[in-house]
Amino acid sequence: MLMFFFLVVALAVVVAAVTLAVVGGGESAPLPEAAPERLQDPLPVDRPVGRTDVESLRFPLAPRGYRMADVDDALGRLAAELGERDARIADLESALAGARAAAAHERHGRPDKTEGPEDQR
Repeated sequence: MLMFFFLVVALAVVVAAVTLAVVGGGESAPLPEAAPERLQDPLPVDRPVGRTDVESLRFPLAPRGYRMADVDDALGRLAAELGERDARIADLESALAGARAAAAHERHGRPDKTEGPEDQR
């Protein structure tokens, strides 16, 4: 029985020593704060975002997935650029349709529909 008691006390001392060593109960300096991971290769700010920029975009992992701020920033930037491109495409398609209509009117010798009665004199 005495041997069992000695083993239990020895085990408790070993567990306490290991716990103190892991937790840092000594006089050693505490670990420095780790800087949070940030997006290393953000989307370019000096030019429009291209297909290769989106394909190479990688978000750093956080304890529960990805950092929400990094993902929100990237998605906001992509949404803004896609909106600008959609508006530009709509403007160009409208200009192209107008140019085609004007060319068709010139070929057939018809007056343009935008002219009023006073313009046809």
